[in-house]
Parts: sequence; C-alpha cells; structure tokens
Amino acid sequence: MASTNSFDVVSDFDRQELVNTIDQALRDVKTRYDLKDTKTTIELGEDTITINTASDFTLDAVQTILVTKAVKRSLSPKLFDYGDPESASGGRIRQVITLRRGISKDDAKKITKMVKTDFKKVQASIQGDSVRVSSKSKDDLQAVMQAIRDLDFPMPIQFNNYR
Repeated sequence: MASTNSFDVVSDFDRQELVNTIDQALRDVKTRYDLKDTKTTIELGEDTITINTASDFTLDAVQTILVTKAVKRSLSPKLFDYGDPESASGGRIRQVITLRRGISKDDAKKITKMVKTDFKKVQASIQGDSVRVSSKSKDDLQAVMQAIRDLDFPMPIQFNNYR
C-alpha cells in the first residue's frame, strides 16, 4: 500500500530576518547623504512597522530601501501592507506598515477549490491559517505547488512540511 505524501501551504516570515532587514535599512538611511539629516525612524512592533520621516520624498526612499533590503534577505515584498501616510507632530509624516501573516479564509477557499477542480487525485483541507495538500503521488504534489505559485496572492506563500 502506498503512503500518502503531503505539504502545507502557509504565509509566514522569519522574524529574525525582518529584524536584520530593519537594522540594515536604518544603517543605510543614516549613511545616505540625502536622508542623513531627516531624523528618520523605523520601528518594528509585534505585527507592524512604523516609519516616521520628514517628507513624502524621504518616505518613498525609505520604503524603497526597506523593500530592497528585504528582498536581499529572502523576504517577499508582498509581506508589507502599506497604510496611508499620515501627518505627525512637527510637520513630519508617519506610515504604519502591517505585516501579512497567515492565509485568509477566502484565499484558503480559493486554493482548496483550485486543487479540487484541477487535480482529481489530490486532497486539500483548510487547517487554521494554512492549507494541507495531500496525495499518493509526489509528482501531483509538485504540480499543485507550481499551480499555486502561478496564482497571484496578495501575501507571500511558502510550502512547509513536505513529506
């Protein structure tokens, strides 16, 4: 009897890599000539990043630096959900970036529906904020992984527990 193979579809990130990304971005902001005197801060909360800077121009530059450093550390740019810039005290600008973690119920339903319609020998089930996909054939699981990668989701997608 053949054993069942499976993997989990998740949306998560390595917190330590994010901490290192923010440290590198702050170091870059403090040494760049055009951003040096802006007194820009980047603060990491539990599930948010807060940028406080002098103007819209510097906010765009800091966002670009943050995304560049994140990509170099293998973090997806889809991780960041940018809020609207708001005025802060002293004529400064503050922006809160929410960190995306977990697959929403709607996206999980979309994944399971796609798997059940396109792959007849593969089962998918929603388990909290992840989706478990299982099949007897590893080739079918590889095809499902590629199909999920081809779908465009607003959050980063990873595959864990491949057995």
